[in-house]
Amino acid sequence: MTMTRRGFLAAGTAALATAKLPAFAQQQLPAPIRLAATTRVLDVNGRAATVFGLAGPTSQGLVLDPGQRFRVDLTNNLPEPTLVHWHGQIPPNIQDGVPDIPRPMLKPGESRSYDFEPLAGTYWMHSHVPMQEIRLLAAPLIVRSAQDVAADRQEVTLFLHDFAFKSPEEVMAEIKQGHGGGSHGSGGTHDEPAKGAGHSMAPATETKEMDHSAMGHGTMNHDAMGGGMQGMMRSMMPGMMGDMAGMEMDLNDYDWDAYLANDRTLADPEIVRVERGGRVRLRVINAAAATVFWIDTGKAAARLIAVDGHDIRPLDGNRFGLAMGQRLDLELDLPDEAGSWPILALREGARERTGIVLATAGAQITKIPELAEQEAPAFDTDLSQELLLEALHGLPERSVERSHMVMLGGTMDPYVWTINGAVWGQHRPVVATTGERVQLSFHNMSMMGHPMHLHGHVFQVVDINGRKVDGARRDTVYVPPMSMVTVSLDAGEAARWMLHCHHMPHLETGMMTEFQVTA
Repeated sequence: MTMTRRGFLAAGTAALATAKLPAFAQQQLPAPIRLAATTRVLDVNGRAATVFGLAGPTSQGLVLDPGQRFRVDLTNNLPEPTLVHWHGQIPPNIQDGVPDIPRPMLKPGESRSYDFEPLAGTYWMHSHVPMQEIRLLAAPLIVRSAQDVAADRQEVTLFLHDFAFKSPEEVMAEIKQGHGGGSHGSGGTHDEPAKGAGHSMAPATETKEMDHSAMGHGTMNHDAMGGGMQGMMRSMMPGMMGDMAGMEMDLNDYDWDAYLANDRTLADPEIVRVERGGRVRLRVINAAAATVFWIDTGKAAARLIAVDGHDIRPLDGNRFGLAMGQRLDLELDLPDEAGSWPILALREGARERTGIVLATAGAQITKIPELAEQEAPAFDTDLSQELLLEALHGLPERSVERSHMVMLGGTMDPYVWTINGAVWGQHRPVVATTGERVQLSFHNMSMMGHPMHLHGHVFQVVDINGRKVDGARRDTVYVPPMSMVTVSLDAGEAARWMLHCHHMPHLETGMMTEFQVTA
């Protein structure tokens, strides 16, 4: 699809505006922030590991002040091509960071400039090459608001990863051969890997599944969809959930060597100094390749105040889950006493955990084992957490003009994952027109959960298994097995926007399509 005039103008506006400024005004613009894709060395339980990263001016990642533009010069200091996606942000499509859609990857030593107005909240950035993301080419992107500055609270970021000493190619080979060791959340050993897993999202062999062409490949007007296919699917959901009760989910398809919180394990966790009786805004980002986590704040009272960067009606609790690509903002009120408060991330369906420790000066800190006494449960299989979330500022009311059923499928053997029965390269775009109110119904017919991420848009969850809701605004929604989640959005810039599962092995084997918006 060629770039539209609208997309071209959006991409060039900042550069043209700068060029027309008088010299004295141009000199007053702040210098772009320098960001580098590079290698770094971590100490993982006493063993050195070379991984990728995104180095900002002072640390991994970026923190922007209220009103600050995203003016960044990205340089590729890696020995291979790469490109970075600004997850959850809405830049002009040409700056979105998907290889060859529309711009090529950065060659080693090459730089590229970015300039757009960012959304405030908790976001992150990562390579859009799955094998590079498995190698930890990701970092936080925090955009502070005026309210954040005015609030009397400390800000802490918790950035989560899963980690393997083996190369991503070896990890993928083991998963594809069924030796990942993580099916149903059980432990296992890692066999010797086979060779041949590639770097790119190349088309894979299409699996033999149900023919869903009538459900999602075409365009349906909303009345036909609501009265026909969507109504039928909603009526089927209770029966499907009942059938699933006797089946076993595939929770984890790989046993990683370590689970990292801010690049560290519980053998040597980060200790964050806090004040007695202080308030903390904890920004949690799940940057893992293939691990869903529960966040457990223990004895620290917590309120969930935002998801995916967007405010929700506060929800009290001390355990909340998040899938890959999702973010949670928690507000913690600490006791007015000396002490330490572990904030743990529990791997779903397993005993492994990681985390950080909030501690007052001089507090005694007890060592926390990396294995819990019992397995954490599966995350949100009935979407009970998602049902509790309500946007503080939802989409404005208007009629739906276009609806799509988006079928999520795949199998563990062969290890291939699909959208509407097809892998990337054999896909048919999900289409819309700029300005339309669009509904996407994600229907998962597989036995693994899928965190579905849409580029260039913010959507609102409006229906969960046939139950209407005024749900959270998000960019990544988790769809558990045999479930259906419907989201609403207003189609934005006319361009090709990626729509994919944020489970990296699923994405690597083809679980991506495009949301194609025309003028």
